[in-house]
Amino acid sequence: MSAARRPPREFPEMPLDAPELRRILAGFVRNEVRKVGGERVVLGLSGGVDSSLAAFLAAEALGPANVLGIRMPYRTSSRESLEHAALVAEAIGIEIRTIEITPQIDAYFTAFPDAAAVRRGNKMARERMAILYDQSVVWRGLVLGTSNKTELLLGYGTIYGDTASALNPLGDLYKTQVWALSERVGIPAPVVRKAPSADLWHGQTDEDELGFTYREVDRLLYLLIDERWEEDEIAAAGFAPALVRRVAGMVRRSQFKRRPPVIAKVSARTIDHDFRYARDWGC
Repeated sequence: MSAARRPPREFPEMPLDAPELRRILAGFVRNEVRKVGGERVVLGLSGGVDSSLAAFLAAEALGPANVLGIRMPYRTSSRESLEHAALVAEAIGIEIRTIEITPQIDAYFTAFPDAAAVRRGNKMARERMAILYDQSVVWRGLVLGTSNKTELLLGYGTIYGDTASALNPLGDLYKTQVWALSERVGIPAPVVRKAPSADLWHGQTDEDELGFTYREVDRLLYLLIDERWEEDEIAAAGFAPALVRRVAGMVRRSQFKRRPPVIAKVSARTIDHDFRYARDWGC
């Protein structure tokens, strides 16, 4: 352990300059879609900064005509979220559709009237992803992911819900980097500046639910994950030890969300154990 280590003076710094990062991420979308013979993507357009940036990158990569954004409101969804999604779609020039999820969600929870908010939120997230995959068949496009690195590391997402996708251009960008790049590429200011929210229930915000700010936890995660600092080193750098322990525990406990399902090995060649090929094998 080195007691002389200090956190970066500014974090997050863009790992590359914005134009270069924009080029790389748009190229990633273009290559991943076209290598499987596709030309289109579909994504949930929530009115938040993550889905807005993903839509922008996809439109730049494939052309706006090949990107479909879908709004999927529940009856308690914010009107502002719907308006911001429309604002982004208009600014980027992509098609937008609206599919209400209230009937199926309410029908399901009629049998479980005492279900907690987290159950309802998880059901909504999975219903929305089911809709995206169904619409991807109609649209003949791949489902584009919108989860950022902070959310993925903390497990702040619903497995097989908002964390599901065929490809994700944002998964290696911390939330603060998403904000920074979004400002530079011209995502509408009201979308970039508003408090992050999954909009799963009235008044819900990410940072209230998590109990810390994205800017604070991104600095911590950067040291823990990218720089591989030990927990006591991070605490010595000025972070509250309780916060360091809590965040590190969240990363460890959510590992199951970041890997494929575990398969029991009973044969000579088991998928994801011995039967492994490069990701693009067969393409």
